[in-house]
Amino acid sequence: MTKLDLSYVTLALTPGIGRVRLDVLIATFGTPEAVLGAPYLELATVPGMSRPAATAVKEASYQQARRLIARTEEHGGQVLVPGDSSFPKQLRTIPDSPTLLFAKGDLELLNKPAVAIVGSRTHTRYGAEACRYLSSALARAGLVVVSGMARGLDAVAHTACLDVSGGTIGVLGNGLGVIYPSANRALYERVGAQGCLLTEFPPGEKPRAGSFPRRNRLISGLARCTLVAEAREKSGTLVTVDCALDQGREVMAVPGPITSPTSVGCNRLIQHGAKLALGPKDVLEEYGMAGEDRPSVVIPRDLTAEERRALDVLELGVEYLDDVAQRMEQSVGETAAVMTSLEIRGLVTQDPGKIFHRVSGLESLAQV
Repeated sequence: MTKLDLSYVTLALTPGIGRVRLDVLIATFGTPEAVLGAPYLELATVPGMSRPAATAVKEASYQQARRLIARTEEHGGQVLVPGDSSFPKQLRTIPDSPTLLFAKGDLELLNKPAVAIVGSRTHTRYGAEACRYLSSALARAGLVVVSGMARGLDAVAHTACLDVSGGTIGVLGNGLGVIYPSANRALYERVGAQGCLLTEFPPGEKPRAGSFPRRNRLISGLARCTLVAEAREKSGTLVTVDCALDQGREVMAVPGPITSPTSVGCNRLIQHGAKLALGPKDVLEEYGMAGEDRPSVVIPRDLTAEERRALDVLELGVEYLDDVAQRMEQSVGETAAVMTSLEIRGLVTQDPGKIFHRVSGLESLAQV
């Protein structure tokens, strides 16, 4: 890191010097180094500066900045300042733009076209399937998937992206080296190795109540569009939506069943003007990218009549083996054989308890 950058980090760590004061000081004196070397009386007369803040600048030490940089490097990360080429251009102009960022992984992802995909921590299977389908498709199309590394749909979005070798950015509500929630340890390691972890909190800092709203403004700020996969009416996910709107970003939402409380938030967003996301094509159009909502799995033409009937039943949402058998007017044994065949062919998946459901992205049977 250059001496100029070290001076910037020193200023950014100075008590009472936020982004607004920092920018005014640099505009007044020319460089961070010149700010640190300015006389007290000149600092105190800068518009917006207080005497305690001017005193703090005069007492600032490079040693604190050096220790911070060393701690970041110990965690395999780098400190980014707005003058760095790797500092996300999209975050330089948002309200309350960060003064410092800490990143680990592929820094090139920070300035590529990105979509933020967010959703509830407590989600339904439908929400997970929609999130997984859209995340993987958009990643394959070349968009970087940004999310918040939380449990639930954030984790689904990151994982689906990585599973198709896409680029993903995990924005943390804590410092590097702190894994929260602890259940996401494997995901944390994977995103750090294959994608990029990003935070404005110093290494080792644990999350607090106010950390996540600050994190959310970075999630939406990194992306041109924020896509909500599933959300309750008062979901914390909607804080990210508010950030996106404040930043002039586009908001899209995946519709859900009107009887599902986990979809009320998304349906309300659409009702109030958010764009409808029925598939990858809808999102890609916002980026001027060509895209078609092709199914992720094509239904073979050689299915038996029973196999087609079983898929039709699952499309209605009937999932337990006994229920499928009843709908098909077959024995459970006969239906189990049909489901096993469909599972082998990758058209259905099975959960514990003999619960079956269609994979997302299948063509309608009427089209084959």
